[in-house]
Amino acid sequence: MKTLEDLFEHQLKDLYSAESQLIDALPKVAKKANDSKLKKAFEDHLEETKGHKKRLEEICETLNISATGETCKAMKGLIKETESFMDEADDKEVMDAGLIAEAQRVEHYEISGYGTAVRYAKELGHDDIASKLQKTLDEEYNADNKLDKLAENRLNKKAIS
Repeated sequence: MKTLEDLFEHQLKDLYSAESQLIDALPKVAKKANDSKLKKAFEDHLEETKGHKKRLEEICETLNISATGETCKAMKGLIKETESFMDEADDKEVMDAGLIAEAQRVEHYEISGYGTAVRYAKELGHDDIASKLQKTLDEEYNADNKLDKLAENRLNKKAIS
């Protein structure tokens, strides 16, 4: 990588890989959720994630680059950690509280990645692309906030006992 454009392309491919991995992982996470609202939040975010992946495909097509070619090692690690947690949790309430924690780690990673991509797009003069990426960034913040509310209002309290 020699230019910001090269780095931007790398970031887009990394995000595409991350979203692709999440599409495979989210159904397993939703299946492990016990609380109906949490299960629905994961199922809804799966559909949203499919939209994020499609948006990245459109962006890459606009830039005339392939969306594939990178493996997001960070997402791979976050998913592996989530899978380990799901194997270890013995209590339904602890499972739900822990799934929220694991999912928020993923959301925070995505928020960081999309925030960077938005900034690069603006600096490179890709305002239309920056807007599309901003839309995804906003959706990631909303998903994180939804998880926060579920944890604070109900699920963490249930896991205390």
